[in-house]
Amino acid sequence: MRILLINGNTSPATTEKGAAEARRIAGPGVEIVPVTADFGAGLILTRADNVLAAHAMMVALAKHHKGCDAVVIAVSTDTGLGALREISPIPVVGMTEAALLTACMMGGKFGMIVFDRRAEPVFREVVASHGLTDRMAALKVIDMTVADFADPARIAVLTVAAAKSLASEHGADSVIVTGGTMAGVAHKLQEQIPVPLIDGISCAVLHAITLARLAFPKPSSGSFVAQPIERPKGLDPDLVEFIGRASNRE
Repeated sequence: MRILLINGNTSPATTEKGAAEARRIAGPGVEIVPVTADFGAGLILTRADNVLAAHAMMVALAKHHKGCDAVVIAVSTDTGLGALREISPIPVVGMTEAALLTACMMGGKFGMIVFDRRAEPVFREVVASHGLTDRMAALKVIDMTVADFADPARIAVLTVAAAKSLASEHGADSVIVTGGTMAGVAHKLQEQIPVPLIDGISCAVLHAITLARLAFPKPSSGSFVAQPIERPKGLDPDLVEFIGRASNRE
């Protein structure tokens, strides 16, 4: 089995962090195929960043999907999830979508840790898009500096403190650690936290493997049936061809 892992920002280092955690959780027999966006933002925080990244991720899907069994969106704002799911011939899973749904299986309320205040509104919108606002006990923002991100010990201290607060002060039954750059952190810190610490990459990879094995057919009716692009201009030829094939599959 091959899982295509698409990072919508332009940082190869972030892609490799996600790929390393994906390989750890996937285990033998599953190949992780990591891809970094060719254009767009180096860090995805705002709604505008997400729109740029969604385009880049659609192009990446068109160019790299062959031979893969499922796709993981390795961006914790689930950039382009609906669009990729619409045009993809294989299952597509968002990392925060997977984390949220996993958290719902672990208890009543979940907490969320976000590492940049600029991204807070977008994360709240992601939670709301899944109808889960009432299930979120609280969202904690840790405003990380560049120096903080370069210091794993500092990241650990801040994350543990936030997670413990969400559990003890806000009643969270589990805590989601957001951010592609934070992939693998939850696994390393779990012993220090009294509730499940949830990593979106891990959840998304296992959900993607499950969907690939279930082998559901691509819907031929409903709102996720692909439609052709009307009068495309200036778009990547591979993307135009890919969407054209997707719309003809129905």
